[in-house]
Amino acid sequence: MRDVQATTEESGARLLYISILAAIIGVGTGLIMYVLYHLIALITNLVFYHRVSFLFVSEVGTQIGLLAILMPVIGGVLVGLMSKYGTNQIQGHGLPEALEAVVSNKSRIPGKVAIWKPLSAAIVIGTGGPFGAEGPIIQTGGAVGSFIGQILNTTESERRILLACGSAAGLAATFGTPISGVIMAIEILLFEFRTRSFIPLVIASSLATAVRFQLIQSGAMFPIGSLDFNLPYALPYYVILGVICGLTAVFFIKTLYWAEDQFEKLHLSPYVLPSVGALGVGVLGYFVPRIFGPGYDTIGAILENQFVLSALLVILAFKFIALILSLGTRTSGGLLAPVFMIGAAIGGLFAMVVNHLIPGANLSPGAFALVGMGAVFGASVRATFAFIIFPLEMTRNFNSVLPLMLVGVIASGVAYVLYRNSVITEKLVRRGLLIPQDYEADIFKRVPVSDVMDTDVPTIGMGMTIRELSEKIQRGDPDVNRHKGIPIVNAENKLVGIITHNDVRKAVQAGLQDKTVSDAGSKELVLAFQAEPLYEAVVRMLNHDIGRLPVVKRDDVHTIVGYLGRGQVISARLKKLAEDGIIPPEVAEERLEKTRRPTEDIQAS
Repeated sequence: MRDVQATTEESGARLLYISILAAIIGVGTGLIMYVLYHLIALITNLVFYHRVSFLFVSEVGTQIGLLAILMPVIGGVLVGLMSKYGTNQIQGHGLPEALEAVVSNKSRIPGKVAIWKPLSAAIVIGTGGPFGAEGPIIQTGGAVGSFIGQILNTTESERRILLACGSAAGLAATFGTPISGVIMAIEILLFEFRTRSFIPLVIASSLATAVRFQLIQSGAMFPIGSLDFNLPYALPYYVILGVICGLTAVFFIKTLYWAEDQFEKLHLSPYVLPSVGALGVGVLGYFVPRIFGPGYDTIGAILENQFVLSALLVILAFKFIALILSLGTRTSGGLLAPVFMIGAAIGGLFAMVVNHLIPGANLSPGAFALVGMGAVFGASVRATFAFIIFPLEMTRNFNSVLPLMLVGVIASGVAYVLYRNSVITEKLVRRGLLIPQDYEADIFKRVPVSDVMDTDVPTIGMGMTIRELSEKIQRGDPDVNRHKGIPIVNAENKLVGIITHNDVRKAVQAGLQDKTVSDAGSKELVLAFQAEPLYEAVVRMLNHDIGRLPVVKRDDVHTIVGYLGRGQVISARLKKLAEDGIIPPEVAEERLEKTRRPTEDIQAS
């Protein structure tokens, strides 16, 4: 049997190897974000201000008049050409595409996506597309991680970790939010919380954030002043806001995919569609320029309560329509920034309306905008934990923790009850892909072998002949029919081998009836240990293509204390299903009893 210490050392070496690759991916993604950030700024300045500058500016002050309608269309045409002659994987907002690579393509993303995606996003955003850079950077970082995993010696699981490292680094580098980057990757891409993935994720996310702090901005992305969250008196209002944010998330998801369906009915080429949506964005942006581009300045202004109610309502309506038009025609851009603006506007509007109707409420529009910003997006993508932390990291306002938690979970709960899929998974479910919605520890890793093993283990002496054993089997002797594998012991009752019914059958066919069971059985034992997780024993079964293992103590491998067969393995799963209420306890107990019966055990084996 393979040495446990050697396996542990090999796992440690692989973790170190993947962590080094994660560090490279984190720094690389941070540098890509820096280039994309300035490329967007350059295109924005060229298009809306007719100047060469890498200073990140808002389109609000543009004086190009009616040309503002045509600029997004030019971006849409160029993206259509890139989709046709580059890769159609640049379409979309990045997160579904990254998840699709994980669940259907063994975490493989073509390397060319890392080139075409940021370039297409820079053009779309720079020409006025209502997006942020985070989605493309997340997909680009994932593509970089996946590509490195493909060209180097990595397993599928390691490649998935590297893809997630790139995606986490992309989010962290864009907003300076390393914790949220890690949690987002776990909730949306990995669906696991394990040392082998957590350490590389933290390394990649931290280094990407360090690159941002060094090259762009070291402080909070939205350095708002002190906000009054009015706790605990405002708690009932936060509860209502949570319900509204959940309903908004569901409305957004349904409207987006309804729009996609309507655009598909036009039967236009998918390479032409982006320019159709861009025309609508141009018309809307001509009247309300604040819907152009990522709108980070507008989000900051909402958080600082710089808009009156009517202006905020216009921004909300126009940004929402522009986002639906753009994503519905499958152009390239990030989802996070526009949905943040929508969520912030909803939170601010809610506080203003309550203050108008109930003058004594004294709600802070900025505080409610901050909370709504995280809740709508968290409920839309079903990454509640990440987007409770996200606004906190972006503003460094730690007083927001309680309302962020309350509103975030209420919004996600409402969205979950009303619509099972998220804005990310809906697209993939429509393609027939099975997407995990939750994650939990494997029951096999939480149950020791001793909890499920059969402790009543009949044995046979090593001197018994094949003839004698064959006759016992044919008579239905329970001592040799209880399990298909029968442990062989010596005169001191120490385990020396195992013989299966199939071994006996082969020996009889070969005319070896007078041989002893010790001669016909196997002396190279594969064992299970009493105190080890069931998972490790199952892996051993699969690696050696066997259906049963003698169970021993780790400090005494010659004294048999139990037997582990397929029936006992199934019993662990049955217990978990009963705990979760999926199978009634009495039904589970009936099934468990069957696994203890000799005939059932033989069939299960």
